[in-house]
Amino acid sequence: MILNLNDFRQQARRVLPAFAFNYVDGGAEDEITLRHNREVFDRWQFVPPVLKDASERDLSLQLGNEKLSAPLLIAPTGYNGMLRYQADLMLARAARAANIAWIQSTVSTAAMEEIAADGDGNHWFQLYVLKDRLVTIDLLKRARKAGCSTLVVSVDAVHFGNRERDKRHYRRPMKLSLSSLLNVASKPGWVWRTLKPQGMPGFGNLKPYIPPQYQRGVGGAAYFAEQMETQLDWQTIRWLREQWPGQLLIKGILTAEDAQQAMACGANGMVLSNHGGRQLDGTLSPLLMLAEIRQAVGAEATILIDSGFRRGTEVVKALALGADAVLIGRPLLYAVAVNGQEGVEQALTLLRSEIDRTLAQLGCSNLAQLGPHLLHYAGAIRPQL
Repeated sequence: MILNLNDFRQQARRVLPAFAFNYVDGGAEDEITLRHNREVFDRWQFVPPVLKDASERDLSLQLGNEKLSAPLLIAPTGYNGMLRYQADLMLARAARAANIAWIQSTVSTAAMEEIAADGDGNHWFQLYVLKDRLVTIDLLKRARKAGCSTLVVSVDAVHFGNRERDKRHYRRPMKLSLSSLLNVASKPGWVWRTLKPQGMPGFGNLKPYIPPQYQRGVGGAAYFAEQMETQLDWQTIRWLREQWPGQLLIKGILTAEDAQQAMACGANGMVLSNHGGRQLDGTLSPLLMLAEIRQAVGAEATILIDSGFRRGTEVVKALALGADAVLIGRPLLYAVAVNGQEGVEQALTLLRSEIDRTLAQLGCSNLAQLGPHLLHYAGAIRPQL
């Protein structure tokens, strides 16, 4: 029985090979940040007022030029085809069905043109800046042509995190160990759903640029690792602003100073994120910095947030602290692994119902009525509100 998003995680553990499950589930090194991202939500407790009429509620919001049905977006996640054949298409279709935005990753297994051909609606693109600027420019041109309205530039992963859970499954990079191969053999359902239609998936967006020597198997991962730009600076953001005519968000912001600098470089907003605990272990949760950053950049900046969200109550806490909307990543990957597009739609419905119920219990008829007055901080040190 699936009653909440964590139930999808438990089922995904059963249906996925260990290497695939841990690729999604794991974090960097000792996974301190991974646990911290979950524990931090308990530091804020609701203070619900009474005798307020919230019998009718509206969860919709305007985000840039788009109206979304709920304060949710599907986060950019890479190599989803390892979980299920056409997982990217399933995520995009579920987003369209729910009228929320899906952010396609640079390293998705489906090409952006494939997503665009499948249907219009709320298609965003996440960019990893590559060393070859001509390739980066071409990715932007393709994203614009594919109808992507918003560009989300990741700036917190210029050096890969040390994900030891992943490494334990391989005898050398991208070569599974014998024990992992035996584990794959014990998951015939995954083999049938994922490998039989296509073999191991590739990188749809990067395929036109991958040299012949990297085309075999999963060699595209080595190409991507070589091409990742490690010398990003604020001038890079100014350059991207010149290249991209649409909405521009910077993903990976965790300080008020960086948030202000992003806006000064022409960004429309930001995604507060510690990359889901997959990069620098020991990093603080973006939730702890949310109110301070909102105060620093003002009401006009778009502020999205991710890293650890699993419940509608947690989404509402972020909205009350100043976020416009929340990105959901891992839980929807568990859902697509378990039951494809239907699983993602079910997960989004559960999350939406939790948000709606929380608003009702707080006496709020819409998202604009949320604010820090509905929260009490029970942690040791109160962040600036």
